[in-house]
Amino acid sequence: MSRLTDISWEDFERLGLEAKKPYLERFEGDGMPYHTLFAQQFDRALLMRLCALANRIRFINKSKEGALYLKNVLAHKRAMLYFSQPSSRTFLSHLAACQLLGITTGSVRDAATSSEFKGESREDSIRTFSSYFDMIIMRSPEQGLAEKMAWELSNSERPVPILNAGSGKDQHPTQALLDIYTLVRSFERKGGIDGRTVTFCGDLKRGRTVRSLSYLLTDFRDVKQVFVAPPELQVPDDVTAILREKGVRYEISDDLRAATRASDAVYMTRIQDEWDNAKGESARIDTSRFKFGAEELELLGPDSIIMHPLPRRDEIATCCDHDPRAMYWRQMRNGMWIRAALIASTFGFEREIMDCGY
Repeated sequence: MSRLTDISWEDFERLGLEAKKPYLERFEGDGMPYHTLFAQQFDRALLMRLCALANRIRFINKSKEGALYLKNVLAHKRAMLYFSQPSSRTFLSHLAACQLLGITTGSVRDAATSSEFKGESREDSIRTFSSYFDMIIMRSPEQGLAEKMAWELSNSERPVPILNAGSGKDQHPTQALLDIYTLVRSFERKGGIDGRTVTFCGDLKRGRTVRSLSYLLTDFRDVKQVFVAPPELQVPDDVTAILREKGVRYEISDDLRAATRASDAVYMTRIQDEWDNAKGESARIDTSRFKFGAEELELLGPDSIIMHPLPRRDEIATCCDHDPRAMYWRQMRNGMWIRAALIASTFGFEREIMDCGY
């Protein structure tokens, strides 16, 4: 089995994402990640295992006895939530997932409150956290930092798993997991995800959630992906290159209403202006036709759904919030369950939870 201790950082960094996957697995032949860094680590079988475990955790947690059982599963573990990029939902979702499993947590949410304020590097900060905690859940504006620290910690005297909760404009694998889980639950009594049409709308160029989910959807059969955005914010070529390589049907469009009529799921995103190269750059782009409101709701099929990774601005009108097809609030809660499943699996407790008597 390939391990991160078997390869230099320079050689590992040069590998493609698919080639990196075996170095990140927990056990040989198991497939479950030890370090969760990018969406390419998950195939369909692994996704369905995690969804099944998330459902099992949900069910167990319905009773007081079951909830108390879950709180003892990982009561001997500690997790550090290192969020050097602003976050509320992603932070709280991971925190709640840890609490479900009884994990003791610590957190740093502002580099100004850590020794980074004194000039310490992020790498040294994370090595310090690994001395006290058994897992590091990290969100960073720095692209590639999660991968580098996974290699560093695996080659240290105290290797602990890294869980990537958002890395630059690059990847957001746990958001993609909760998005898949939401799609699975939304269509489980309606034929599943296979054969569906999923439309992405908004800032597709800089939205890491779109990049990660687009890849995971390639694990399902005959799913068409439609990308609706202004030309300046359209999906990047590296994403469509993967779709062509995998033989996935896709369409580039600037017509949200036409796409809505034909979609089983519409995945809206906000403008990611925190990545602007110049002040006010995004505000100069006309996004008026890329918003979902009452008229778009009328065009949406009765069994179709609306999704959003949140936070939103005005790209989904509040009049949509109470429509049964609006899944974004349930989508957010789904994140807690699927992240609990991923954390439990990372520590090797998947089978114990699935087989328990609750």
